Amino acid sequence: MTVSVPVPMTVDEPGRRRLGVFTTAELTGAGIGEREVRTAVRAGTWVRLRTGVFITARDLAEVERTGRRPGLDALAVTTGLARPSAVLSGATAAWVWGLPRPRSVPPTVELTDPHRWRRGRGWLMTRAELPDDEVTVRGAYRVTTAARTVVDLARDWPEVDAVAAADAALLRGLTTREELGRVLQRQSCVPGVPRSVRAVALADGRAESWLETHGRLTIAALGLPPFVPQVELWVDGRLVKVVDGWYPEQAVALEFDGRVKYRRPAFGRTPEEELWREKRAEDELRSRGIRFVRAAAVDLGSRRADFDRLVRRMLSTPGPPIRDWTEIPRSTGRHWDPSDGDAGWLARVDDLVGVDRTGHLVGVDRAGQVG
Repeated sequence: MTVSVPVPMTVDEPGRRRLGVFTTAELTGAGIGEREVRTAVRAGTWVRLRTGVFITARDLAEVERTGRRPGLDALAVTTGLARPSAVLSGATAAWVWGLPRPRSVPPTVELTDPHRWRRGRGWLMTRAELPDDEVTVRGAYRVTTAARTVVDLARDWPEVDAVAAADAALLRGLTTREELGRVLQRQSCVPGVPRSVRAVALADGRAESWLETHGRLTIAALGLPPFVPQVELWVDGRLVKVVDGWYPEQAVALEFDGRVKYRRPAFGRTPEEELWREKRAEDELRSRGIRFVRAAAVDLGSRRADFDRLVRRMLSTPGPPIRDWTEIPRSTGRHWDPSDGDAGWLARVDDLVGVDRTGHLVGVDRAGQVG
C-alpha cells in the first residue's frame, strides 16, 4: 500500500506565499529524503513541476481552476533557477500586472538578467540593463515595473496590443506618463524603441478594455473625428450610463462590446440582468434623442468598411436641439474595483497567496489595485 507523504509545516507555510511551490532543498531541510519524495510523486500526491520544484496535486488543481497557471510556471522557473539577478519581464510580467495579452503569446516564461542570456525548457532569459527603479516585487513575483514592462512589450507586440497594455497600466494607476518617459529615455538606443515611443504616444489611459483601445485606433485610422472617451450621461440628477465614446454635437454614443461583458458581468449580475440593464438604460437615452453605435471586434476588423459608413452617416445628422440630459467627460476612466471581476481589464496577479480555514490554497488577488 502506498503511503501519502504530507508536506511538513516548515515547508508548506512559505509555499503558501508562492502558490504552494516547494523545493527539494526545503524538503531536505525538513528531513524529507529522496525516497519519500519519489513515493509522493508516484502516488500522485505531489507533482514535479521542474527539477527540484514541486506542488501538491490539490494546490495544482486550485491553481488551474483559478486561471493562475502562468503565474505558477513563472514561480517554478524562478524558484528552480534561484538567480536573484533575473526578474520576470515581457509577456510574463504583463500577466503579473494583469495587462491584456495577445492570444498568440506563447506560454514561455520570460525573464531579464543584466549579466547573461540563457534559454531553458519553457523559459527564455534576455540580457539587458535593469536599473534598480525598474524592478519591483509584486506579491510572490520579482518583476519589471509596469512602466518598464509596457515599454518592453511595445517593442515587439502589434500596435493595438501595445497601446492596450499602456492604456490599462495608465488607467489603473500602475504607472504614469512621466515614468514611461523615463524608461523610454533610457532605452533611446535600444533597437525597436521607436515602436514603444509611438505606442506610448497613442495611449490615452481612459480605455477600459482592449476593444475600446482598438476602437479608438480604428476611428483614427479611418479618418473619422475623434470622440470623447468615457462620458457620463445624467438625467434628472441620476447617472444613467457611462458610454465608451461620445460625439457631443451629434449626440452619438459609441459602445465597444466584447462577449466577456455578458459572459462574466460585473457586480455579481447574471448575463440576463446585464442585458436587461443595458437595454433599459439605452431605451431611456434613445427616447431623448441620443443615438448609439455598437461595435464588436468583427466590426473593427472584417466589417470595418460597414462600420465606417455607419459612423459617418450618424455624424452627418446633428443631435436634437433640446437636450434634457447632462454629459460629463471623465478625466480618467472608471478605475477598476475588485468587485468588477473580469468585466474590464483581466487582472490576473497574486498579490497574496494563503490558505483559507478549510486548508485550501487561495489567492487574494488585486489587493489595492485594478492587470
